[in-house]
This record gives sequence, C-alpha cells and structure tokens, in this order.
Amino acid sequence: MKCLNLRHPLYNYVKGFVFFVFVSVSADLMAEVERDGSSESQVNLSGVAEHIKTLASDSFQGRGPLTEGEELTVTYLAKQYRDMGLQGANPKSDDTSPLGKYLQAVPMAQITPDQNMRLNIGELSFASGKDFTARTEQISTEINLTDSELVFVGYGINAPEYQWNDYADVDVKGKTVIVLVNDPGFATQDKALFTGNAMTYYGRWTYKYEEAARQGAKAVLIVHETAPAAYPWGVVESSNTGSKYTLVDSEKNKSKLPIMGWLQLAATEQIFAQAGLQYQQLKHKALEKDFVPVSLKQTANLTLKNTISRATSRNVVAKIVGSKYPDEYILVGAHWDHFGTKQTPDGDIIYNGAVDNASGVAGTLEMARILMAKHKRSAFERSILFINFTAEETGLIGSEQFAKGDIIPTKNMVALVNIDGMNVLDKVDYILQYGDGLSEMEDYLATAANKQQRSVKLDPRPQNGLFFRSDHFSMAKQGVPSLLFMSLGDTDPDYIAHKYHKAADDFSADWSLGGVEQDIELMVDITETLANSRDWPKWKMSSDFKTSREADLTKSEKK
Repeated sequence: MKCLNLRHPLYNYVKGFVFFVFVSVSADLMAEVERDGSSESQVNLSGVAEHIKTLASDSFQGRGPLTEGEELTVTYLAKQYRDMGLQGANPKSDDTSPLGKYLQAVPMAQITPDQNMRLNIGELSFASGKDFTARTEQISTEINLTDSELVFVGYGINAPEYQWNDYADVDVKGKTVIVLVNDPGFATQDKALFTGNAMTYYGRWTYKYEEAARQGAKAVLIVHETAPAAYPWGVVESSNTGSKYTLVDSEKNKSKLPIMGWLQLAATEQIFAQAGLQYQQLKHKALEKDFVPVSLKQTANLTLKNTISRATSRNVVAKIVGSKYPDEYILVGAHWDHFGTKQTPDGDIIYNGAVDNASGVAGTLEMARILMAKHKRSAFERSILFINFTAEETGLIGSEQFAKGDIIPTKNMVALVNIDGMNVLDKVDYILQYGDGLSEMEDYLATAANKQQRSVKLDPRPQNGLFFRSDHFSMAKQGVPSLLFMSLGDTDPDYIAHKYHKAADDFSADWSLGGVEQDIELMVDITETLANSRDWPKWKMSSDFKTSREADLTKSEKK
C-alpha cells in the first residue's frame, strides 16, 4: 500500500479531521468522568456512601463519646484527612501518636443526678421526673437548696437591644426563679416584639440558665408548656434525668448555675395557687415590658446528689494551609458523635445515627477531598479547617471546647459552615436557611444557591430555634458568623416521625444522595469563595454575637 505524502493537501485534511474526532471524544469522556463523580473536583457519591456506611455500621457502636466507638471514629477520620494530604491542625496536642496533631482533647465530666429527690415548696412535694427535673453542671456531689425564696421573673430575659429586662427591679441572689420558656414574641406572634414566631436565643433554655447565673440565682425552674418549648414533657424528662456531660474549668464550674430545673405546668399552677396567685394571669402580665417580678412568698427545698466521673473525649481537626493568609480560617464542621449503644431488657440497641450525623461527617470528608484537589491546582489564599466535634448530642460540648480558641483564636475565624444531617434523598430546588437577617453569611448562601438555580427557603419551623441547637452556635456566641446546613424533616417527614434520634436511623443503599451532591457543591462554592476573599462576614442583627465580632475585628486591626 502506498503511504500518504506528508506534503499532500489531503494530509492536512485527514490530520484536522482526526484531531477533531480526538478532541470530541476526549470532551465526551471528560464529561462522562464529571457525570460519574470520578473527577477530583466533582462529588464522588460512591465515596460519600462508603463513609456513611462505615461510620453508621454496628461495629462503630453508635459513635458514643468515651467508648470504643469513639476510638474507631476519630481514628478513621484522622486517617482519612491525613491520607488526603491535610495537615493536623492542633500543634499543641499532647498526643505523640502519628495522628496526634489531628486530635483535640475535650476533658469532660459525666454528671448523673440521683433521682430519689423531691422538691418541697410549702405544703407541696413534687417527684423527680414526674413533676420536675433538676441537674447541675457544677462539679459537686451534693448541692442543697435550703429555704430559697421563690420569685416569678416572667421570661427571665435581659435584652438591651429589645429594651427588655425582667431582672431590672429585683435582686435574685441566692433565690429560686421561675421563668417562662421561649420569648414574648412567640406568645404574641407579634413580629414587632422580639422576632415574633421565630425564636430568639433569649427563648432557649440554655440562655435562661446563663442569665440567671449572671444574676446570682441559686436555682431556675423553667415552666414547661409543649407549644413554646417545641417538645413534650417526655423529652424534658429523658434529657434531664440521666447522665449529662459538661466541660470543666479550673474552678469546677462554680460560675455555672447551681441547679438547672424544669417544672411541669400542673405543678406550677399548684405552686401559684398555694401563694394565692393565678399562674395564667401572671403569665399574661409577663408579656409587658414593665412587668415587675413577683415574690411567691414561699421557699424551695431540694437536695441534689450527683455521681461524677471524669474522662477525655476528642475533636478531630485538619487543615489546608492558605498561601497568603494562613492565619485566617474558613471552618467546615460536623459532629461525629451519636447516642452509642443502650442496654435494654431485650438486648443492646445500637443508635447508628446514619443521617444524624454520619452523613454530615461524610460531607466534611468529601469537601476536604474536593477542596484539597482544588488547592493543589491553585492554592487558596486563606486556610480551611475541617473539624468534627464530639459530644454535640449531649450539649455542644466539643464545639464549646473548640470555641475557647486554644487552637485558633476566634478573631482568626472568618466564618463557619456546619453540617448537621444531609438530604440523602433526591435533589430539591431550594436550600433551607436557618435564621433570618442574622449575618452576611446569608448573602453568600443566596449567591451560591442562585448559581444552582435554587431558591433560599426560610426555616419552616422558626419557633423551634434550630439555629441555636447545633455546634456552629458555640462559635456564633463568640462572634463567628455561621451557616447551618440541616436537611431532616423538611425533605423527609418520615425521618423525623420514625427515625430521628431513634435506632432506625440506619444507612440505606437505596438513597439517591442527590441532595448530598448538590449541597456539597454549594458548600464548596461558599468555602472556596471565602478562602480567596478579603471579606470578613459581619452580623446584621444587633446582638451579643455582633458585639463580640466587632471587638474581635478591632483587635485584629490593631494588631
């Protein structure tokens, strides 16, 4: 066969045609690579599924803190980050093992209140669990409430930005205060009063205890009503009568409220009636700004005995180091813990927590893989830190430890993206936003969602105060603007009804993970944008969070 002359005109035609075919085929192959998720910068759903399946397997024993399940979990996560090329983010770690710098110690106390106690008020005597609950975060085996005067202080709120102070006209030092749950906005549904139906932090039980402690109270009894609390008495009882974990400071938590309690509505009405007062009437008066606290002219008596043990759990921390501003960090977080294994007469029950929150942890791992691949091609200017928190389910303990700033001062934290349960089902045309008008991070969310042709949908249940109930809030309280990504009941009502915080929260091979894919892409977009920006997102709404942020940024500017 005669060969084609390289100078022949036909040669160039054939050469061009072959090149066209090659480019076309290559483009098709690349497109296919990106579709199946095998490209380094694309979401690899099979990898995400494998992470969830592993973390939510029975062998991890429900990922309970301070168990063998914790050891398996933190080792798995640290190795994953290391193998991706991320650095351990804790240079102060005392752990000399190969993975030591990927771990942050979280010293905790386990406090178990003796339930053989009674609350005695005048002629009334109430049973623990049935009528009231009482616990403490102080490291003390016994706390006595002796002839402590009872005072009703309305909502127990001191909020200068709303011109509201329930403690303005009363001294509650050493006293027992009875307070209402939630805030006046929920009770009235008036948007001009606090934020109407949407709960503020002033409505959370955590705030009630914090403020009462600042006022010097000896005990707080929060009146439980299902609608404003957003959960029935059974949740209060189960959450407050068993063991709880807390961080421990050098003063054994003496600054904490001595007795943190809840009170059944029926018991509350009896106490008020014994004082010759009507609870419902005073509850209504408490909606007025000029409400004056009312002494119930009775005293409370209670002996709270505790069994205390000490142990150390761990956060997992890994980072991508920025090229220009390595000391400025974008945070990506998710809690690794769940409820572990519970013993029952019928045998052990493992709470695997596949959606809550193995899915969120898998999300952080996948984001780390994608962002590390992007970083290798074109280095981010700022650092990105990935953190998987311990003990979220027992009170945001791991994130509270991290928020102290031992590894990274809060003034160096640009913003936080927190994942607490992902949409493991199909893609949706919206993204949920928790909180409204809180920070400029909401603007970043809107921009990223728009690129995906998704709308931003406000939390359909703002009265539940979900923004204040996950790990990002530990940083938010210190001024760090944050976004919560949570897709549970909104995309899958059956999950909330039958699986949330239940043993049925297991991995399913039938999940499409479409929602996981689109949300990871969105969060990667936000994180990448901030990592190459000089912007410091700010708080919009006046609050202690805004004040803390402004103070931190002022410190940074002076430096």
